[in-house]
Amino acid sequence: MSKTIIISNRLPVKILEQNGEYTLEATEGGLATGLGSIYKQGNNIWIGWPGLEMPEDKQDDISKKLHDMSLFPVYLSQEEINEYYEGFSNEVLWPVFHYYASTYANYKQSNWQYYQQVNKKFCEVVLSIVEPGDTIWVHDYQLLLLPGLIRNAQPELSIGFFLHIPFPSYEMFRLIPWRAELLEGMLGADLIGFHTFDDARHFLSATGRILPVRASSNIVSINDRSVVVESFPMGIDHDKYASLTKDDKVKEQIKLLKANFKGIRIILSVDRLDYSKGILQRLQAFEMLLKTYPDYKEKVSLYMIVVPSRDTVPQYKELRDQIDKKVGNINALYRTMDWSPIHYYYRSFPLETLSALYHIADVGLVTPMRDGMNLVSKEYVASRTKNDGVLILSEMAGASKELIDAIIVNPNNTLEVCGAIVEALNMDDDEKKRRMSSMRKVVEKFNIGHWVKLFMNKLTEVKTLQQSMRTKHVSYKTEQHLKGWYAHAEKRIIFLDYDGTLVNFNTNINHASPDEDLYSLLDKLSSDPLNHIVLISGRKHENLSDWFGHMDIDLVAEHGAWTKAAGQKWHRIPGLTDQWKPEILQVLENYVDRTPGSFVEEKTYSLVWHYRKVEESLGDLRSNELMNNLKYLVVDKGLQILPGDKVVEIKNMEINKGRAALTLIDNKEYDFIMALGDDYTDEDIFKALPDTAITIKIGNNSSAAKYYLRNPQEVRKLLRVLTHLPQLT
Repeated sequence: MSKTIIISNRLPVKILEQNGEYTLEATEGGLATGLGSIYKQGNNIWIGWPGLEMPEDKQDDISKKLHDMSLFPVYLSQEEINEYYEGFSNEVLWPVFHYYASTYANYKQSNWQYYQQVNKKFCEVVLSIVEPGDTIWVHDYQLLLLPGLIRNAQPELSIGFFLHIPFPSYEMFRLIPWRAELLEGMLGADLIGFHTFDDARHFLSATGRILPVRASSNIVSINDRSVVVESFPMGIDHDKYASLTKDDKVKEQIKLLKANFKGIRIILSVDRLDYSKGILQRLQAFEMLLKTYPDYKEKVSLYMIVVPSRDTVPQYKELRDQIDKKVGNINALYRTMDWSPIHYYYRSFPLETLSALYHIADVGLVTPMRDGMNLVSKEYVASRTKNDGVLILSEMAGASKELIDAIIVNPNNTLEVCGAIVEALNMDDDEKKRRMSSMRKVVEKFNIGHWVKLFMNKLTEVKTLQQSMRTKHVSYKTEQHLKGWYAHAEKRIIFLDYDGTLVNFNTNINHASPDEDLYSLLDKLSSDPLNHIVLISGRKHENLSDWFGHMDIDLVAEHGAWTKAAGQKWHRIPGLTDQWKPEILQVLENYVDRTPGSFVEEKTYSLVWHYRKVEESLGDLRSNELMNNLKYLVVDKGLQILPGDKVVEIKNMEINKGRAALTLIDNKEYDFIMALGDDYTDEDIFKALPDTAITIKIGNNSSAAKYYLRNPQEVRKLLRVLTHLPQLT
């Protein structure tokens, strides 16, 4: 029976040590709660670090206890924890992904080496457990390399990956020295999930600019595999937080808090100690409130909980000292005998106490400088069972895209945050009820279970998509079928495109000349008297003459404008004109001036604007703009605009690879017709040829062809199979 394997940096348990004895205690984190429903079912399991450096003589005993809970540990040494977790994860990825690269990022080679080493360690544990048909779900920034490592070892597995922190813009992400390796690791997954559309967009942008892969819409094509990139806003266990308010312990806490804060309105702030949480800026806004609106003195208190985190790290210790100092200054300045403006706690609180605070706080103040989702905002909303209270939420938190009825603020704008607190404190009951009831419906519907279900359903859908693509790939079985057909045929014609089909795409069009292996392959094909080989390309006829004029093959140049039978002279389509060129050329030259790296290639009856050397996003932008401008110019000139692989070509309407191909097979009884091509223009051949023809697209994007091959290397391999030539090693 297949199983789901969840993998995260930490297991959903705490290991407690007392007098050399170790005990286990479940944690209540959002991830543990949400995925608990999966890993506790059937034979599903969770892999992760137990949270402590375990003595070797205790590992077997702990592993047995963990296995009984469907948990499998990855044991790490203190050095690995320091370098992989504290080092690379929290001193490279965390600051860069939260846009603090210039302040906190530290790019140490040893950290990167340990990050690779620990990801491999996780992979070894996965491979010792995984079986065919299992589903893998990898979580978060500590394991970015893991999907790729698992994919390399087990290519057929279904792998999902979810990032729980923001993904930065390309300009920020490109600062990481090992950026390409990280992206390649993530692309080992079949489905990559983020909290927001912005994060997904940033990832796609970085991938398209850094790696030689194709990204179209939200799909990245890597080899013959489609990787889907989607946003899945994470939820919480709504029912749990809503029902907690009826718990006797929580009711007792509510009663105590109301007695302690009688007549005082509470603004609640709950965060882990981190520079990304905007705690100091929040204190500045509260101080501005007290200074600008003195009427709120002795009527409002900020109840601020900061959960300890990494406070032995110098930057975090300094942040804690700054918070302590700021709180002390504000309290010293404004406190009275009966009232303290800030109630500050540097410790974690029991869930029952948090629930009571969520339930009675008049304002939830959640203003991180950057946050993947921020579940505190959703916990506050779920706990407002009377539909009262007001949520002030940072636009930099992923939750702001869902909780649109909160008061949304820019956390950097102290005046705006201060104004939002005033607005919240003065909001009438009907408005509070309208906003909160709307947000509660969102949190209730899009809960943690919904998030898990959406992701897993999408992962299944992606694997189905990949499988449907795979059936079109020329597999070994298909190869053997074609080989038999080829062997028994009495008259064959084979149409071969050149660039991207027989040779790899090259950023310099003059550097894609044929090699000796290709000449040998074409010689073998053309030497068979049953074969009629046609090289049909968009290249200039002079180009094809120089390279292939001496061979016993037919040549078709410039998409069909020129044709040359083996051993004869070139002929061009009669009646074509080039009178339109000067006007169009002027437009293209204008785009060359505006687009560094682009250039114009002039053919007999067509003009081509190349942008293969242009920065990815700029080239796509300019090509779309160019085609929009040209369509009004060509409408009455009998011209056609052809978008290709990093090119936009303008040519006479009469020129068409499909027509050229039909001319060559007209009134000839071929019992084996095959066409291979990678470009938009090759679609004309695929559509024009009879249904019995074998049509093969190079690349796995959508096509009218019946099959596809991944690259020119696979094309040559197939041709060698047909001709019984030995494969190159």
